[in-house]
Amino acid sequence: MHPSEVLFQGNRQPLLLPACDHYAGSEKLMRKSIALQQELGPLFDITLDCEDGASAGNEIEHARLVAALVMSDDNKFNRIGARVHDIASPHFATDVEIICTAASKLAYIVLPKVHSAKEVTAAIKLINTHASKAGRKDLPVHVLIETHEALHDAYAIAALPQVQCLSFGIMDFVSSHYGAIPASAMRTPGQFTHPLVVRAKLEVAAACHAHGKVPSHNVTTDIKDAAVAANDAQRAAAEFGFTRMWSIHPDQIKPIIKTFTPRMSEVNDATAILLEAAAVQWGPISQNGRLHDRASYRYYWTVLQRAKLAGLSLPETALGLLNGNTK
Repeated sequence: MHPSEVLFQGNRQPLLLPACDHYAGSEKLMRKSIALQQELGPLFDITLDCEDGASAGNEIEHARLVAALVMSDDNKFNRIGARVHDIASPHFATDVEIICTAASKLAYIVLPKVHSAKEVTAAIKLINTHASKAGRKDLPVHVLIETHEALHDAYAIAALPQVQCLSFGIMDFVSSHYGAIPASAMRTPGQFTHPLVVRAKLEVAAACHAHGKVPSHNVTTDIKDAAVAANDAQRAAAEFGFTRMWSIHPDQIKPIIKTFTPRMSEVNDATAILLEAAAVQWGPISQNGRLHDRASYRYYWTVLQRAKLAGLSLPETALGLLNGNTK
């Protein structure tokens, strides 16, 4: 049996996505982002933005541009998604209809400013209606958690089968408190210390992990210093359990990917532990005075998967494990 079958015993494995989700709105920035993805490979996703990217009165043309870019030969890896207008917007249904013409190559659709699982379910029904016309079933949906109601319903939203990722929208969330949370909580260090923001982030991450989905951390608004994004990514991963993060500037992409990528020492440890476990048919082992069993094996298995997804050069033994060769 493949190691994943043994370790997860028929249960669905947690979803894994590239660690960086890069947002681009204008045509110039969208094309620049796609060119960078061609250069680096599918190490990060691109979200083409209709909500904030389209100028007033130009919504239909912008959606058509997004669909054309997704369907173009430049989309080499099919790791480009799109954020549509919010469900209450008069442009939402049109966005969905136009963008779903590119459903065959679309990585996902992002739903902003939702208020409930019921609302997300209705939006998914519309998405499926149009995506099916392009021959696509179960198009992945990413949901922005940025309202009080959505945070309250985060577990129910994460439980929806077609939902792949929950993203925390810190700007709108803080703003929705109308001054009760200071503006300093939109950025570091306040975003990691204010109790209401900390609570929201933990709820989003916990909801995702409870249902095997991907929690995506909010933007870093400081676009002049990439080290700030790297620091935010490190805290988001180490302290809050996020496995993905937004980028809003090309200079933030590489630092975010690097921060979320397991270190080579972790990969080597994971490989050694999993090889020894496989040799005893995944029973308990003792290595360096520490007991390991299937609970820790699942952790180390995910380390290898994340490393591969991030493009890390893996040793042959690690690649063999991932390919099911445990001998």
